[in-house]
Amino acid sequence: MKEDDGSGAPNRELYALLHLSPDASDEEIRRAYRQWAQVYHPDKYQAPHMKEIATENFQRICEAYEILSDENKRQIYDIYGMEGLNSGLELGPKLNKVEEIKEKLEKLKRMKEQQKTSAHIRPSGTILANLSLPQFLDGDGIMEGMAMASEVQSQLSKRNALAIGGNLQVKEDSGGGIASAVFKHQISSASSIEFIGSAGLHGLIGVQTTRQLSVHSTATMAIAKSFHDGSINLTNSWTRQLSETASGNIELLLGPESSIGVGWQKKDQNMSAGGEVKFGTHSFGVSAHYTHRFSSKSHGRIAGRVGSTALEVEVGGGRKVSDFSTVRMLYTIGIRGIFWRFELHRGGQKLIIPILLSRHLNPVLATGAFIVPTSIYFILKKFVFKPYYLKREKQKALENMERTATQVREAREAAAKAQQLLENVANRKRNKQQETGGLVITKAIYGNRKALREGDELRETNDELASQVLDVTLPLNFLVNDSGQLKLHDGVKKSGIMGFCDPCPGEPKQLHVEYTYRGGRYEVVVDDYEELLIPQLAHRI
Repeated sequence: MKEDDGSGAPNRELYALLHLSPDASDEEIRRAYRQWAQVYHPDKYQAPHMKEIATENFQRICEAYEILSDENKRQIYDIYGMEGLNSGLELGPKLNKVEEIKEKLEKLKRMKEQQKTSAHIRPSGTILANLSLPQFLDGDGIMEGMAMASEVQSQLSKRNALAIGGNLQVKEDSGGGIASAVFKHQISSASSIEFIGSAGLHGLIGVQTTRQLSVHSTATMAIAKSFHDGSINLTNSWTRQLSETASGNIELLLGPESSIGVGWQKKDQNMSAGGEVKFGTHSFGVSAHYTHRFSSKSHGRIAGRVGSTALEVEVGGGRKVSDFSTVRMLYTIGIRGIFWRFELHRGGQKLIIPILLSRHLNPVLATGAFIVPTSIYFILKKFVFKPYYLKREKQKALENMERTATQVREAREAAAKAQQLLENVANRKRNKQQETGGLVITKAIYGNRKALREGDELRETNDELASQVLDVTLPLNFLVNDSGQLKLHDGVKKSGIMGFCDPCPGEPKQLHVEYTYRGGRYEVVVDDYEELLIPQLAHRI
């Protein structure tokens, strides 16, 4: 019994099986079990094949009830699914309370994560190549400067970590480099200390400590001494979680270049934004940025900086080209000139190529530098990238279908058997609702979102699409209550409902329902985890 479909959301299959909300009370669980037991109890059937089907489904009902009716097992299931129940934890006098179970499981999870972390060294690096078109036109070569930075982090033990890094920078006839090391010790779950040392052009030595003041607040204090001029810098910063998706911070720097800065960040599934205001003894600056995700693979970005040393606006976007790689193109215009910037991010590695187009703000060049690459991108996207990605996605879908063919066939057979036992009661409920003008499900299809959108005629002539949907009209009629209502609970994956199955594992799914109520015709489409409550006037055709 699989508890996750790869999307990160739990299936809640046991709740779907008993047609319950994840927040159901003990009494609701007992009542649901009794209702389903009346339908699937083997003693209700005489024919051998029907008795066999009933026995198989009755065992599923009993297993679900056994887990959900036990407070401890239900808590484990809610957190970690069936994997948690099968992990070998001993339930008994030593592990009675729900809080203790949760704490123990969280501890085991942390241990696994720490073991995984300690077994890997995490490298990261950046290559920055500054190109200049005006310099190239003057005959001085196109490369204006180059910088390279690299860092390797290693978890030495449960509490200790070491990061070693360095960078090199070359610009025209000058250059420099620096090597650094950071040793971090986790003093407790709420505090840590870091020892920092670097040698090179701007060598320094320092120490930094971080403390979790509360659930939502963190404070950091650092002191560093520079080998270059002997100056001492003291930094204090405070971070506060303002909401689930937003945080704010204040930073105070005392030294030769003292400053105070106030910042804010917000990040959710579809966007990220942030801003900072910073005042120093010799400078000031304001910056802001906004990134919007158009899909799971593409995003757009706009940013701006205003201050004593900067005045520029940046627009652009990026696209995820593989599971680990993202490309970006950004356009910048400001007092420093007009720039294109290309970026390639792969894992912890970055390649950044800024190209200076002009040091002067020429309106014609500025307009052309924005419009030309944008037009080229959309042309390539429509005639090259999109056809390629559609072809690749189709190939992946075919490979997934071949890989899961046996699993889907067995699931369809199990769903068909479950529907056989529901048929008599479902037809009786349907006839009763028809007589009173109540709720009658005339058609219900569950399956691949794309296949549902293609329509009935195309599915009938396309075996591939037809294999990715399932007719669930009968089980939905069975779930209509005596009051003429049907409710499918929020957060519960619909493939776990009796008479349902997952016809396309790994693909996004929807449920399309057509129904009649008091002489009217209605239609609604909901996502896999979305709540469905019918009848509703908003669904009327």
